[in-house]
Amino acid sequence: MNDVTTAPTTDAAPASNKKTALTDAFREHFTGDAPLTEKAKGFAKARPWTSAAFLGVAAIAVLNTLRGSRG
Repeated sequence: MNDVTTAPTTDAAPASNKKTALTDAFREHFTGDAPLTEKAKGFAKARPWTSAAFLGVAAIAVLNTLRGSRG
């Protein structure tokens, strides 16, 4: 058998305390004093698929709201 143990490296990224990568991305892009539009642009550039999913969900919510107001 191979009993090789490796020591943890010190140059690795710190653990995120059971948070997801998405939470870390929100925290990274939406903290600070920049305007909200600049923060959103930075997040969209870093995570384009996530941003598209959020926009899709928001669009569905708006369409359902408008559909319900016709009754």
